[in-house]
Amino acid sequence: MNYYEILGVTPDSTKTEIKSAYRKLARKYHPDVNPEGVKRFKDISNAYETLIDDKKKLEYDTLNGFFKTYQKAPKNDQNAQKKQKNDEFSSNFAKKRAKKNEKFFSDIFSSLFEGEKYQKKSPEPENGSDINSDITISLREAIKGAQRVVNVVHSGPCPRCGGRKFINGSKCPVCSGSGEYSIHKRINVKIPANVKNGSKLRLKGEGGEGRFGGKNGDLYLFIRIKGNSKISYVGLDILYTVPVSPYEAVLGGEIVVPYMDVRFKLPPKTSSGQKFRLAGQGLKKNGKSGDMIITVSIEIPKTLSDDEVKLYEKLKKLSADNIRENIFNDE
Repeated sequence: MNYYEILGVTPDSTKTEIKSAYRKLARKYHPDVNPEGVKRFKDISNAYETLIDDKKKLEYDTLNGFFKTYQKAPKNDQNAQKKQKNDEFSSNFAKKRAKKNEKFFSDIFSSLFEGEKYQKKSPEPENGSDINSDITISLREAIKGAQRVVNVVHSGPCPRCGGRKFINGSKCPVCSGSGEYSIHKRINVKIPANVKNGSKLRLKGEGGEGRFGGKNGDLYLFIRIKGNSKISYVGLDILYTVPVSPYEAVLGGEIVVPYMDVRFKLPPKTSSGQKFRLAGQGLKKNGKSGDMIITVSIEIPKTLSDDEVKLYEKLKKLSADNIRENIFNDE
């Protein structure tokens, strides 16, 4: 077996040229890239191991009669040297070839591919990364709880190439050589009642996909509550400004608090700005409940019918009280 022909070099080639030739052939015939090139890769590896080592190269050249062009040894001397050294080195050389050092070749090959370690043993498990996302809810959902569907982009190793990017020396057709794939997933999320703005929900195992047996990451949802000028929080208390019509303020009656499924009794002749405390109707946490504090705001409907306007005109004529008459009496 002519090692020089296998690598495509000559006895005059330098170590740099030998290493360059080996790199090109190793990339082409390595089993990970070319499953059909297993035997060819072994021959290339044996040739490289021998020709890159000065002592092994000398033994090989001596046994097989290879000499550099500047060595002007007579043919008779070459044959004599070959016969003389044959018995001395043949047995030792054969043993060395039989005991190929697999770790040596693993390290050499890893250096060829930019430090990517080539090992036959299974890689260490890698846990998936966590995913952070915002979810916006209404105030009513924050108080009462809700169900939501969240769209999350999951990524993981390509199912075709297993994250190795190449198949038979070509870019993986599924991931286009990226080694990863992305998939959109819809997740049903239960939002508990009484959450606050900025609260964090953890969905275990719904983050990035683990590799080589590693655990999946988690999905963290950060709660964002849509602003509302009529509702705010103070501790566990809910401050709610509730609009009422003029006739409700005058006559009183049962008022339904919008979005809260809460009812309270509005007394007759209620003034705008008057407050009412509904005990236990606020936020709940650790067995404690806050209150809902209602502030009444008397508001006129944006649209009025002709009949309603006529009634207001009649009311104007009937009213004998000037509500602005005593505005400065407290001074």
